[in-house]
Amino acid sequence: MAKSYRTIRFFVEDHVAFIVLNHPPVNIMNMKMMEELCDALDAVSKNQDLFALVIKAEGRVFSGGVSVEDHMGDLAEPMLHLFHKIFHIMSGPLCPTIAVIEGAAIGGGCELATFCDIVYATDQAKIGQPEINLGLFPPVSAVSFPQITGFNRTMELMLTGDIISAEKAYEYGFINKVVAKEEIDQEVRNLLDNLRKKSPLALRLSRKAVREAMAASFSASIGKVEQIYFRELIVSDDAQEGLQSFVEKREPVWKNS
Repeated sequence: MAKSYRTIRFFVEDHVAFIVLNHPPVNIMNMKMMEELCDALDAVSKNQDLFALVIKAEGRVFSGGVSVEDHMGDLAEPMLHLFHKIFHIMSGPLCPTIAVIEGAAIGGGCELATFCDIVYATDQAKIGQPEINLGLFPPVSAVSFPQITGFNRTMELMLTGDIISAEKAYEYGFINKVVAKEEIDQEVRNLLDNLRKKSPLALRLSRKAVREAMAASFSASIGKVEQIYFRELIVSDDAQEGLQSFVEKREPVWKNS
């Protein structure tokens, strides 16, 4: 089942699939990575013998988020549809999904990690959605965060753009377990050993039962959120200024229009 990709590694060991983000230096999620993630996730969805899928990353950062350049001009809409395809697949019939965060999971990287069923992180990990600092908001988090952490904390994180520690993310419900860096691999192995004792069918159907309840809400809501993003936000002067100022490495000058 192993397949060669440019921005990720994908392989199966002992009935567990692994997707490893591998786009140095900080695993920025460009459209090529999104295409490869969708392809690997499709392969996972067709394998009925898997106990779990582990999503992790090479390097010091889980992911610095989606490429800012891919938000600009004519790329913005196809990019976001492709990015959201990842989550539509993850909402569907898969084995249990496990994210392993070492370092920072920011923006789209945070969305990918926290959308998984179980999230383990090192005590040095951080997560956050800083899109508001570019005059944007994260559509997937706008839908998924309230289900994870509730309305008030969602608004706090999305409106401030704060990057929070693994311990706070654990307190907020985004992370299941926080351990020292030297212990993370063993903790993941322990979890996988536990899952391998279960029926793969029971694991898939247990996940399906919960995800089915959430999927209708996600599918309906993400479409509405996309319309706000495309028709009102990304066409605004402030969104374009936020993106351009990031590329030019300067402070944005907001027009409120």
